[in-house]
Amino acid sequence: MKYEFLEHTADVKFRAYGKNLGECFENVILAFSEIIAKGNKITPTEVRNISVKGIDKKSLFYKFLEELNYLAEGGFVVCSGKVNVTGNSLKAKLYGDSAGNYSGLGEVKAATYAEMRISKKSAKRWLVQAVLDV
Repeated sequence: MKYEFLEHTADVKFRAYGKNLGECFENVILAFSEIIAKGNKITPTEVRNISVKGIDKKSLFYKFLEELNYLAEGGFVVCSGKVNVTGNSLKAKLYGDSAGNYSGLGEVKAATYAEMRISKKSAKRWLVQAVLDV
């Protein structure tokens, strides 16, 4: 399982998994895309490169979510990506398309620190969890 949505009263809560933190963040992109796409099949026609830095892993995760949302608000719908995490920073290549090519897209108001988790379960198993205000 790459990611899963969890019960939450008003917002969207999800967990993403991976063999390392970079793969977890790649699976976060898939979960975020599902929220925004709302059933639309997004065709990757554009590439965006981003760099994000945090003071720790949790702030890096938060800033990454905010960057995905910033791009979505600007009209770029991400559908997949490749993420490399080094320390408390990351570089990502994001694949997606213009929001103008789709109808009925969803919206994320903001990422939150509420219930945010990053944990290394074993040498090859990481988990991240977040709640998004929708």
